[in-house]
Amino acid sequence: MAGLVNNLFGAKKPVQSTVPSVDDADFVDFAGAPAPLPASVAPLAPSVAAVHSAFPATAGSNVPYTKWYRVWERTTPKDFVQEGFILAFLLIVITFHLWGTKTNRKISKRWIASHAPVLQKEFALVGFGGLAQRPSAEDVEASGLASLAAQGDIISPEHLIKEESAQEFFTYASGRQNVASVELRLHLYKRYNPLAIIGESIVSFFFETYSAPVEKTVATLIPFDGREGKLVPVIGGRPGQETIEQRSKASVSGYDNFVWAIVNKDIMKQLRDDRYDISLTVTKDHPKLPNWVTVMSESAEITDLLLTPELIHAVEEAGELLEYLIITDQPLEKPTKLDEAMPRKKLDLSVCIPPATAKVDPTIPIFSHFIRLPDQLASSARFRPEVNRKLRQTREDELRKLRRLDEDEKAEERTAKKDKEKKEKRDVMLRTMSAEEQRKFLEKEREKDLKKSQKKMSRKG
Repeated sequence: MAGLVNNLFGAKKPVQSTVPSVDDADFVDFAGAPAPLPASVAPLAPSVAAVHSAFPATAGSNVPYTKWYRVWERTTPKDFVQEGFILAFLLIVITFHLWGTKTNRKISKRWIASHAPVLQKEFALVGFGGLAQRPSAEDVEASGLASLAAQGDIISPEHLIKEESAQEFFTYASGRQNVASVELRLHLYKRYNPLAIIGESIVSFFFETYSAPVEKTVATLIPFDGREGKLVPVIGGRPGQETIEQRSKASVSGYDNFVWAIVNKDIMKQLRDDRYDISLTVTKDHPKLPNWVTVMSESAEITDLLLTPELIHAVEEAGELLEYLIITDQPLEKPTKLDEAMPRKKLDLSVCIPPATAKVDPTIPIFSHFIRLPDQLASSARFRPEVNRKLRQTREDELRKLRRLDEDEKAEERTAKKDKEKKEKRDVMLRTMSAEEQRKFLEKEREKDLKKSQKKMSRKG
């Protein structure tokens, strides 16, 4: 009973000795053994002195040596194969871009160097910087445009032509009798992107609607056509100088409306499909022209007037570099409104750029004749009444079609407006009716619609 009470109330038990008695001979006596000591562990990292002796550069630093800092020991060239391909691809792209843009700029400078004498001879303003001093044609032929530009006699080619994109260049000229302005655009290869050139060539090979990439010059000339006072308004001139209005009265720059063209047969079909004005003409070969070009005209009398010996010689000199020479008063796209069908006269010329190996540009004669064509048109492009009647009839037929389309569109608009008003009136009536009145009204409408459909079926039968 006393032991139970002591256990319940936490009485201390007597401590039993763990040392075996002397009489127990089966156990070794460990009571007198010394306490065990922890074993010494040698440091894994080398000593600071050893590191400093091996790497003197790291003296004063407590960073231990590790292989992580030596990249050449933990990597191999195989680990950078992907990066190598990317860098090589970027290097090729940058190289082609620099080479392509530089080559295109060189071609544009060579082109303006050969055409600048013709432009400067015919126009008062060429390019975007103007002339510092106008050289003669003999000086240009003797010294060359580049040497004259270096001497400061004329401005550099950079001021005569502008770069609109890496493959397109543009120049402008104005200040000539019978000519309001002329715009010239150079379309060159995308040398900075060989994949684009290859893709366009492949697509053009399989599809006729896509033309193969060609380096060419496209010139657009806008004649005054008797509008000098509107295009170049001048209130009055200095003493002794005639005004634009007086000059326009003295020399009439207007001429009759017509469409006429000399076209390379390789692009004849594409040109007829792309341009509305060419679709008004009739194609006919001319015995005086080479067999690779054809004449597209509205009248044989126009061809007899414009096909002069100078033009025939210029066409023969240009060879197959000539794509087309067009005189037109109609828009490129088929007009859909009456305002778009108004006559807007202009002259278009497209010639391919000759290779760099050509010593003389064979397209210069046709380009010079193209600039002087407005003079010939202003002086003699007035045809007999029979020819003019035929030309007017063609344009009136086209205008009549546009008027009919315009009237049909207006009739449709009036019908739609009338139906809308009728529907609004019906909705207002229905809202004011009772349920029974609405039912009767809808039944009457249904009967009327049924009778109309039956009448239509009987008419068809």
